Amino acid sequence: MRAALVSQPGGPEQITIGETPVPVLKDKQVLLKVYYSAINRADTLQRQGKYPSPPGDSDILGLEAAGTVEKLGPGATKWKIGERVMGLVGGGGNAEFVAVHESHLLPVNELLSLQEAAAIPEVWLTAFQLLHFVAHIKAGESVLIHAGGSGVGTAAVQLAKLAGAEAFITAGTQEKINLAKSLGASEGFNYKEGPFVEKLLNVTNGRRVDVVLDCVGGTMWEQNIDAIGMEGRLILYGTLGGTSLNGDVIRSIMGKRLSVIGSTLRARSCEYKSRLITTFQEMALPHFLTGTLKVVIASVLPFEELAKAHQIMESNVNAGKIVIEVIPEQRGKNIKTDL
Repeated sequence: MRAALVSQPGGPEQITIGETPVPVLKDKQVLLKVYYSAINRADTLQRQGKYPSPPGDSDILGLEAAGTVEKLGPGATKWKIGERVMGLVGGGGNAEFVAVHESHLLPVNELLSLQEAAAIPEVWLTAFQLLHFVAHIKAGESVLIHAGGSGVGTAAVQLAKLAGAEAFITAGTQEKINLAKSLGASEGFNYKEGPFVEKLLNVTNGRRVDVVLDCVGGTMWEQNIDAIGMEGRLILYGTLGGTSLNGDVIRSIMGKRLSVIGSTLRARSCEYKSRLITTFQEMALPHFLTGTLKVVIASVLPFEELAKAHQIMESNVNAGKIVIEVIPEQRGKNIKTDL
């Protein structure tokens, strides 16, 4: 099968589309024929050698995929051959076939395209986890979402609104701010134009937020602490702005009785991911079918342009997800595996 391979850690030029064996299925795994996949920040970090796949997972790039069930592994009973599904994986999504635990798949309704479905698993499950499993967001609360024009950001804005919370965002362009506001954010602030907390407080009549979702880290620390209210929750899930902190860190946390929580998804246990996916399917997935939740796709590129997709993501110009067409749907039926 064709797959995204990295010859050695480095820039996007290290990505090649080469041949590699089709995965051998383990207990309760399903072989997914991948029509569409997508890329995430984790993929760019893995390519650089900074974020390896968890033990036991494929070292092929890609954390999500959408396609059809090709084969059932030992003990797998939840799905039928040919069903349209989307899946969350620890690695291997940027390939023509990927092994997925049967409980890490979600059905793709006829109202969703496989292209749209490929943009859901990683970012929407991340955002859902951050809001509901980590921050325990409540109706009437407010949340500040950094990188509000990203895949996770656009998902978090919509999920916060669905939960009855008010969302504010930061982003680097007015285009991304406008996008987030069109999805339900009350206001957005361009972090390139300087400190945003005073602007936030002007909008909220002096009320600080209850939750901050931060994928930036060090460079946002002081503003985060200023923006968050008493007994608020600061959720850290990325370090795009570094890991070093300056100032009176401990006192600032204690003074507001804050909860500071670090979170990842990729290395979570199989059982945790299964519970997350089941809850997401119950609470969020139906809302894609009604149009309440919208998949935001920045661009769709052919598999051969995966390196270009990494370049686009690292330039921070995309608003929403970058989707990769792995197998064109019109010729997908002709691609088979003997496994």
